[in-house]
Formats: sequence, structure tokens, C-alpha cells
Amino acid sequence: MKRILVGGAGGTPSNNFIKSLRQSGESFYIIGMTSRSYDLAKAKTEERYLVPPARDPNYRAVLKQIIAETRPHFFHAQHDFEIELISEWRDDLGVRTFLPAKETVRACVDKYLSYARWKKAGLTLPETMEIGSRDDLKEAFRRFGELWLRLRKGGGGLGALRTSDYGMAERWIEHYEGWGQFGAAECLTADSVTWMSLWKDGELICAQGRKRLYWEFASRAVAGVTGITGTGVTVSDPDVDRVALAAIHAIDPAPNGIFAVDLTYDARGVPNPTEINIARFFTTIDFFTAAGLNMPALYVKAAFDESLPTIDPPINPLPEGLAWVRGMDCEPVLIPLQTIESWNEDLRRRCAVGQSDGILR
Repeated sequence: MKRILVGGAGGTPSNNFIKSLRQSGESFYIIGMTSRSYDLAKAKTEERYLVPPARDPNYRAVLKQIIAETRPHFFHAQHDFEIELISEWRDDLGVRTFLPAKETVRACVDKYLSYARWKKAGLTLPETMEIGSRDDLKEAFRRFGELWLRLRKGGGGLGALRTSDYGMAERWIEHYEGWGQFGAAECLTADSVTWMSLWKDGELICAQGRKRLYWEFASRAVAGVTGITGTGVTVSDPDVDRVALAAIHAIDPAPNGIFAVDLTYDARGVPNPTEINIARFFTTIDFFTAAGLNMPALYVKAAFDESLPTIDPPINPLPEGLAWVRGMDCEPVLIPLQTIESWNEDLRRRCAVGQSDGILR
């Protein structure tokens, strides 16, 4: 039985990774750890451990203690800050990992470094600037008018703000003590898609596109971005496939492990890569598992150099139009998007009948 140490246990991204492993038909002994004690209470694992945050100076020592005590065969994390450090320490931890090259992880956890690689490769991108000073911020407004601010590191829309107000942008950066840590970019549309892919020594194992229809709790966030997908839908778009592959290979010619490419459409309908969530699955990876593509199980098999089933086709093997509907304190629902659209159409028909009958005023 494989003993798997999972960082961020109890948080939704790691819980859905664990859920996928449990549904694979293989037996796993899961050791959960996280820096949030309340999350740890939600971890459905055989063992649970509290650790300092990844950037705490005590994190490494505590992690090594837990590895020595629990003797896991494999370690996986689901948070950028944790992945960034584990990548650097991988040869000293005494546990198997399945990660891209160190330089690849460095380039992907920093969104501006990714942008620089893509620009050099000639990909279609929103123009982006580093914001190290107020003069940089003023220049960004001069060039872009309205701009998109975000922290160079961190997921879940951390530090994201869309604004055309210089004063607001300045106060936003100061709130985060973020001079030198933010980038500013041209604004794109609100339509985005993620291309989740799994690789082994430069060979693609499988990839699947998923479009986000909306952010859950978007009205609670200044930027309208919460990092919490409300409903996602399977998509198969050759343009997305082509751009995502180019974005990955512009950073790593021999990809290894997990590469989740986020793309946002510009006004011309062209998908622009905006970041690669490296070495981790997106939060709703159990969506693909429920639909029949268990990428976490494939990932663990690849990590242990085990034979893999043939995924045919390897790109977008799931049917288009499958919707994964989520909400707080309820189980997600897998349903054809067409069914939801039929409900909307039925309501439109009823409203039209009411108007023609003079019932609706």
C-alpha cells in the first residue's frame, strides 16, 4: 500500500485530490498535514499533523520530522508557496516527489517570469509591466489606461484588482506592502479556460480543457475573482490546445508532472496564457474524476514509474458540455450543460407566454 503525504490536507484542493485517489480502486494510506488547524479537522486522512506555514522558518524542520516519523513513499502539495520550497529541497527531504525541473517551477510560480518567457517565444499576451515604484505604476496607467493588477506569486486571485483609478491602485499595493511584488497588465475579457495536463519525461499523458462559467462569491471580491470556481464545463478547443502546448514548451521543452495552464480570451477571441499553476491540480480536479478521467491516480502511477492506461484521445478525452456545479456545504453535481440551458429556455418561454397573455406587466 502506498503511503502518501499530502500538504494542505483539509483544504478543498487537497481534499479533492485525496477523494480522487480514494475513488481509483487502489488502496492508499494518506498522511495529511496543513498549517491551518481548522482545515486539519476536515482532513479525511489516516494521520493528521499541523505544520507551520511554508514560509515560516520552522517549516522545513517540522516537515522533515514528520517525514522521518511517518515514512511516506510519496509527497504531494497543492499550494504554490509550499511547492516552491519543496521543489528546491526535493533532494534533501528523503521522500519521492514528482515535480518539473526546479527552473520550471521557479518560472511558473512567478507570473512575470512566465510572461517574459512567453513574450520571448512570440505568444499572444496582454502587455505586462513589473511594478516596483510609483513611477512604474504611473507608466502602466499611461500605457494601458485601465489595468489589471495582481501579485506575481500566489494563487486564488491573490492581490487581483481591475481599476482605472491611480489612487486606488496605489493604496492597493501599499495595503499588500507590494512594491516590487506586483505586475500590471492590459485588461482582457472575463472569459477564461484552464488546460489541465499531465506529463512524464517530456511525453504528454493526457490533457483536458475546462471553462469556468463564473466565480463563486464573485460579488464579495473587489476584482470579482475569488479563486473559487462556481460551475466549470468541459471544453474541446483546438486553439486552446495549441496555445497551451506552446505556453508549456516555451518554459520547459521536456515537461514532467502537472502543468495547469490558465488562459483568458482577449477582445478578438484569442486565448492568452496568463499563468501556469505548476505541480498542482486545480481545486475541482474531482470534476474530471467523476466524469471518468482520474488524473490524480494517473499522476501517482506515473510518479512510481508504473504502466499507465492508454488515454484515447490524450487531449480532451471527456465529452464536451459536462458541467460541474458547486456551492458551499453541498456536494457538487455533474450534469450536462444542455440540461441547465433547457431550464433557462423553459423560463424564457414561460415569460414570453405571460407577456403575450398580459399576465406579466
